Order: sequence, then C-alpha cells, then structure tokens
Amino acid sequence: MLQDTTDLGAMAETLSRSPDYRVLRRLVARPRYVPTLGQHVRTGVLLDTETTGLDHAKDEIIELGMVKFDYAADGRIVGVRDTFSAFNEPSCPISPEVMALTGITDAMVAGHRFDDAAVAAFVDDAVIVIAHASGFDRKFAERYWPVFEHKAWGCSATEIDWRKHGFAGAQLGYLLNGAGYFHQAHRAVDDCHALLEVLDFVLPTTGAPALALLLETARRPTLRVWAERTAFELKDSLKRRGYRWNDGSDGRPKSWYIDVDETALDDEIAFLRTQIYMQDVEPGVQRLTAFTRFSGRI
Repeated sequence: MLQDTTDLGAMAETLSRSPDYRVLRRLVARPRYVPTLGQHVRTGVLLDTETTGLDHAKDEIIELGMVKFDYAADGRIVGVRDTFSAFNEPSCPISPEVMALTGITDAMVAGHRFDDAAVAAFVDDAVIVIAHASGFDRKFAERYWPVFEHKAWGCSATEIDWRKHGFAGAQLGYLLNGAGYFHQAHRAVDDCHALLEVLDFVLPTTGAPALALLLETARRPTLRVWAERTAFELKDSLKRRGYRWNDGSDGRPKSWYIDVDETALDDEIAFLRTQIYMQDVEPGVQRLTAFTRFSGRI
C-alpha cells in the first residue's frame, strides 16, 4: 500500500526535529511571483552554461539556463520573476566527453539557436548576475552577449568561504544537501533553481541568508597582484600562498597572480619582496570590482 503523502510529510517533520536525523527534501522549483506595487526589492539573475569545452575563446555554449529573482535588502530572496532555458547547436559535433559530462547530445541541440534579443531582455533589469563558477561562465557569456559586460557579477563558489560556515565544500550538490534538499540535475536551469535555495539558506554562523554574505563580498573591491618573472623553483611557495598560474594565452601576463582584499595588499607585497624576489620590487596591481571581476576583458 502506498504511504499517504501527508503522513510522509509529518514523518519528515518529526525526523527533522531530532538531532539524530537529517531530512533531505526533493527540490521543487519555486513558482513565479508578481511583485507588488511599492515593494522595495532588487533583481538578480542566476546563470549557468554548458559548453563544448573550457576555452572561452573558441569553445561554444550549447545550453544556457537563467533564473531571475527578487531579493530584499537583508539578502532574503522574495520570489522568482522568470526563468530562461535554451539550447544552441554548435558548429561541430559534441564530443563524447562533453556528452558524458552534461548529458547533452547532438540530437538535443539540433536546429536550436539562441535568441540573442531574448537573452539581453531577460537580464536587462538585473543589478547582479550570479554563477556558481563566474570565472568560467562570465567569459563565455560576455563573448556571446555584450549586455553581460556591463553587469555586476558575483560567484557563489568562490566569494563565500563555505567550509568556514559548516559545509563540506563548495560543490553545488554538497551545498544543496546542506540546505536540506536534493535534486536530479538535468538542465542548466535546474542548477540555477538549486543555487537559489542554497543562497536563501540562513547560515547558522551569521543568522542571515547566504546571499547576504555573497553580496557583501561582491561589493568589496579586490586587488590582483601579479608576480611576474619569478624563479621556477619558487612555484610551490606561490601555490601554497594561494597564487594561480596564467599561461598568457588570454592576453594577460604569463605569470602567477593572487586576488586579495585591500587590507591585505601590504602583507602581500611584503611577502613577494622578502620571500620571492629578495629585493624592493613593485609588482603589478589591478583593482577589481564586481563589474570587472571574472571578466576575460581584464
């Protein structure tokens, strides 16, 4: 006999109140809402792409998913305004590796093309675009649609220290489980719905939604310090410090670099002078904001 769904809900609620159990609920996408007149909210867009590869200069987007949502000043998500989901047929067949990773086949994208005007209209009123890998997604999005060049961006994977707030890591599935949900991701827009619930989750360490912390971090300028012309044997020291390597193929320096808060700049310069260069040098420094961070143009 099938268990009555009302009974199942009551059982789940009872279990969730016990310290010995954790209950995961299947994620159900929120219905669209209509903002009321005079409501003080801002609009954001969650974005996810699937591509034919990792090179934003030559690989192609084969799927775009977006969820437009309103949020309050305290970071609480008020409601979903709209969703966007579309396929795009690339110029070459999708590789077996990408098909295995994304579940997207040539047959699924055949004959599909992005409606560029629809994409631009969808994000036009958003004050911020958030992706769970903005360092990847922003570069692709800007190449296809210039509207994204003029938007502030936030990265939910890197601009929140999830481990510090009790999560096992920054992978979306881990975060969703930590927020009390599970989902069977099939489309890019499904991951956007999952990210929405993760960002609306109240962090026990702050008492506020994760989105509030992300917005606070995104608003702060950061400084990118380039450690150019460093000795090869010092690469491990730089990696331990958190530096990343740029191979120069994107027009930026072929160099190690790190992004730091303004308050940490003096310490970083001191590290390079005393541990790396052993002399009084002036490394190259770029100032980044939400409007330039993660962009391939910088």
